[in-house]
Amino acid sequence: MLTLDTSALYALVNRRDPDHEAVREALLADGGPWLVPAAILGEIAYLIEARLGGRVLDLFLKDLEEGVFALDCGRERIGRARALAARYADLPLGLADAAVAACAAENGGRVLTLDRRGFEVLAGELPLSLLP
Repeated sequence: MLTLDTSALYALVNRRDPDHEAVREALLADGGPWLVPAAILGEIAYLIEARLGGRVLDLFLKDLEEGVFALDCGRERIGRARALAARYADLPLGLADAAVAACAAENGGRVLTLDRRGFEVLAGELPLSLLP
């Protein structure tokens, strides 16, 4: 299972993003399932709508609804995400990245992200491998 970070999801839905093809290829090579932590939905929805518009947001939400992405890691991972965000507040890690790390650690450890800064630090504590 591959856990997706906001940066990877945004590059995937934005065909003009310089990392679009790398993210797309990583997903196609993996075959899924692709996990989207519930804690990043607000962040990714805001970015898509603000930068790409409502139509692109609707297409992303349709993909979620149809099961293209697995939506998970809600309440049961908040405690671990909260602890990680507090412990690494100097990064700053934040809830979204902490939730991605907590979810990934419980689901194979593979994270698709373009924002490696915080995740590389967390990989010293959690069983994480970063893609692409």
